[in-house]
Amino acid sequence: MFNLNKEELALLKPLNTPRKIQAFLDTLKINFEKGGETCMSPRRVLKTGRAHCLEGAMLAAAALRLNGQPPLVLDLTASDADDDHVVALFRQHGHWGALSKTNHAVLRYREPVYKTIRELALSYFHEYFTHDGKKTLRSFSPPVNLSRFDRLNWMTTDQDLWKIAEYLCEVRHSAILTRHQLATLRKADPLEIRAGRLVEWRS
Repeated sequence: MFNLNKEELALLKPLNTPRKIQAFLDTLKINFEKGGETCMSPRRVLKTGRAHCLEGAMLAAAALRLNGQPPLVLDLTASDADDDHVVALFRQHGHWGALSKTNHAVLRYREPVYKTIRELALSYFHEYFTHDGKKTLRSFSPPVNLSRFDRLNWMTTDQDLWKIAEYLCEVRHSAILTRHQLATLRKADPLEIRAGRLVEWRS
């Protein structure tokens, strides 16, 4: 199925709820890309046992696909002072939720309680800040169905999936803030900044 082998199917097929998929993502180490930048397929993530946010989102999307949901991801873009973030999307009872691989205490799983993609994207806004407290989330993409990349064998290829990363950068995004809102943002306070330094995996 989708070129996955028996071992891969045995790992992914039982992940038949978003909660199970997220629990599996949480067992993976963070990919610090010590050997250079990567954009690994779900197969390579399973082999290495590590993933960064986009790699984790693609793995989650593959698991969702195996269990009857479309393989959707969402790109969240930040200002130049910060990094973008990618999550996998799912729907339950007409509401959106998200699966996320991150090394931080925030920007994580979202329960399916959001009526729109914008609502879900905004749920990441408050905690999306730099080490000095500047809030940096700026825009979000539409849901991107990874089946459009089936010709790349995105679930199983041994090649880096830079075309997916590039597409997520190039696709039209919706702005979160107006110029007036941007001008009046308050920084995160010192306690929030301290909490934001919590990480799950040390490099």
